[in-house]
Amino acid sequence: MGQGTTHFARAIWIVLDSVGIGELPDAADYGDVGRDTLGHIARSRALHLPNLVRLGLANIKPLEHLAPAAHPAGGYGKGATRSPGKDTTTGHWEMAGVWLDQAFPVYPHGFSQLLITEFERRIGRQTLANKPASGTEILKELGAEHVRTGYPIVYTSGDSVFQIAAHEDVIPVPELYRMCEIARKLLDGPNRVGRVIARPFTGSDGNFRRTERRHDYAVEPPRPMLLDVLAENKTPVFGVGKIHDIYNGRGVDDYVTTKNNGDGMAKLTEALARQPKGLIFANLVDFDMLYGHRKDVEGFARSLEEFDQLLGPFLAAMRADDLLLLTADHGCDPDPVNPTTDHSREYVPIIAYSPGNGQNGSDLGTRETLADMGQTVAENFGGKIPHGVSFLEMLRK
Repeated sequence: MGQGTTHFARAIWIVLDSVGIGELPDAADYGDVGRDTLGHIARSRALHLPNLVRLGLANIKPLEHLAPAAHPAGGYGKGATRSPGKDTTTGHWEMAGVWLDQAFPVYPHGFSQLLITEFERRIGRQTLANKPASGTEILKELGAEHVRTGYPIVYTSGDSVFQIAAHEDVIPVPELYRMCEIARKLLDGPNRVGRVIARPFTGSDGNFRRTERRHDYAVEPPRPMLLDVLAENKTPVFGVGKIHDIYNGRGVDDYVTTKNNGDGMAKLTEALARQPKGLIFANLVDFDMLYGHRKDVEGFARSLEEFDQLLGPFLAAMRADDLLLLTADHGCDPDPVNPTTDHSREYVPIIAYSPGNGQNGSDLGTRETLADMGQTVAENFGGKIPHGVSFLEMLRK
């Protein structure tokens, strides 16, 4: 294979946010011993996932009620996160070839009063909360007080996030975004959180609802990461969901946001028609946002089945020279035995499929870093990223 040789004209990379597949060896360091997102959901009841099973999902490891495919259509394996942490930014950055030396900071007791006071000074308002909380619960607790006072709700979670919630009729969305930009500049050095997140909501007391105008302000990724390499190669990149936000737009030529997983799959299908080559990169967030963090095992199971159902026609729309990569960025085990609602330190599934390969699945094994996926994409388009071992040749057997 020579430099610049293209194996697949187009790569479609879909991150199933939080769909982990069992604890990593260092899970104890994170309080995550025994956490297993897919394993516990599969144990809860029989899952109907014919497309994922055909591609090789149940060949990665034993999953109750799911029989492994005798001849999986895709390459299958699992990936370890080498960087410390278990959040969206860490996982996606590592996929793109960035290894972190230390995890992004988390705030189990809220942010320092010094930091909050400075933030309030810069936005010209007081704030509410300043503590870790569920996004839906914090609205039940403080939504009415926010509407009465006009003070934005500042909260965090088990992740490295500084979240600002505001009612759209009280603080207009552009003003909320401005507050997030102020926070992003403030949160640097030892307080360099992975993401500042705008959380607009509407409705009335007892019936508050978060809207789709969420916006993430990520830390600028170090160079060179995958999307920089693709930009240098003039490989077009189309982002779906929060991909644009996670990488601060670097190397993303065009993008669309999504309302939910169904909308995400519809926009992925539209992207097949509009972008004949390059990378289509998507994050489907419902598994994490609606079910993992809310400890909703049955909702998570239904969401997986919904995705599998939508995956069928999507696979049929792919071309012979397409490569599909399915993976996750971390886990978020909803098993009620473990009381935490935080992400979990888990392996992620890796499935690689091309219609042109027929029933030619190969065991990709256990990959030592999520960057192996990014290196595979980079090599496919004639580039190279700082970390990771490509498994491209294993897909062309």
